[in-house]
Amino acid sequence: MLRTGVEEKTGRLLPAAALMERVGWAAGLVSGMVASLLAEHWNAADVEMLASGLDAGGQKLPSNAWMALRRLGWTAAAPEGVQVNDRIVRMAQEQAGRTLRSVKWRADVTAGVLATWPADPGRRTSEEWDAVRAAVPGGQFLPGSVIKSRTWQLTAFAREHGRLPVDVFEAEAVPRTARMLLLSSCDGQQATIERADGDPTRALLRLQLPTRCDPRSYRDWTWVSCPITLPPTVPADAVLHLPTLRPHRDTVRADLAYTHAVPKARRTGHRVALGVDWGLNTLLSAGAARLHDDGRITTLGTGAQFRAGGVRAKQHRLRRLSEHLHTKTGHYERLTGDDADHPLAARRAVLTSETRAVSERRSHLNDALAASAARWTVDQAITAGATVIYLEDLRSMEARDMGSSINTRLSQAVRGQMGPGHPGPPFAFCFCQLRLTREGMST
Repeated sequence: MLRTGVEEKTGRLLPAAALMERVGWAAGLVSGMVASLLAEHWNAADVEMLASGLDAGGQKLPSNAWMALRRLGWTAAAPEGVQVNDRIVRMAQEQAGRTLRSVKWRADVTAGVLATWPADPGRRTSEEWDAVRAAVPGGQFLPGSVIKSRTWQLTAFAREHGRLPVDVFEAEAVPRTARMLLLSSCDGQQATIERADGDPTRALLRLQLPTRCDPRSYRDWTWVSCPITLPPTVPADAVLHLPTLRPHRDTVRADLAYTHAVPKARRTGHRVALGVDWGLNTLLSAGAARLHDDGRITTLGTGAQFRAGGVRAKQHRLRRLSEHLHTKTGHYERLTGDDADHPLAARRAVLTSETRAVSERRSHLNDALAASAARWTVDQAITAGATVIYLEDLRSMEARDMGSSINTRLSQAVRGQMGPGHPGPPFAFCFCQLRLTREGMST
């Protein structure tokens, strides 16, 4: 988190509010260019070209998104009369390129579902399930809930428009643009970061920020130095990389990446393992076991439990509130229709905004709970001296026909966020299904 900054040209101290305002101005310029790029290239042909990794001449595209977009000739420009340097344009192209690359997977899944549309979208037969999995790349490993949610989305579109969409780009609107600065796509002419001398817990971030919301010339951009206090999880010998800055309310958050060497994970030869199981009343239950030379497996200690009753109660309250707001919004939509001048249109807009805010709160709460549970799991493994974690993989389990209470307890997005292969909490251990046998611990 960036709390203060110093304008290098004048030596003036920038409090948190002033720093947040300047970062917000820069992020606003970038997000505007990102929105224009996405609106221009939100179609199947452009996304397919970018995802193919080859330009029009058959040459391999660079891995950096902003370089790939420039090779394809997809440029962005600041608003008329506003002066920005090339690094600001880079950040816009990098953010737009990442978004366009990420939609390729959704486009393939949607195309597969549309090509094998079932007779009854609410309940596929076994033959229809085989067909849709064969039509989707990697469909044999795809959880059924993903295909079902995509089917529900297309069904809702058909119910509203009287037909199925052509592709995902018709089913989904151009995504909203996050206000952030991807400094990792810049070089030393826009931002630098280095550790403070003699204090490994502090670093100094220098970057160019505008002095007004619509900079008219390069004189309206100045260098600002921002001290950063590193969390204790960042090793003293780690190499720091330029962060991503995100204006959040009245502060600026910095997502700092770093690189450091770690031992290579081993698939065999483990002697002490931590087994983690999901539960209904207790989110996680963990126990350590040791494999002896004679083949015996013994437990270490009495195990531990991760309880999050208060957080899960808040999740349920937010879920009920979200369902209530969705119901009210649906009533207003039926009453107002497409009439933007209807007396209830303003109230409908307010409810839509409130629904979005509650959904964001639920998402942030799930993220926080998953990160906390992941940190707890790793701490338990470190304490027990375990070299491998066996986590029960229930990401694809569907909650149905068990009653509203049990279904709600089973429908935990946290499982998917903590599960193997998810790009979320960074576990430093191997994952596989819970199988504390001699073969499981030795292979």
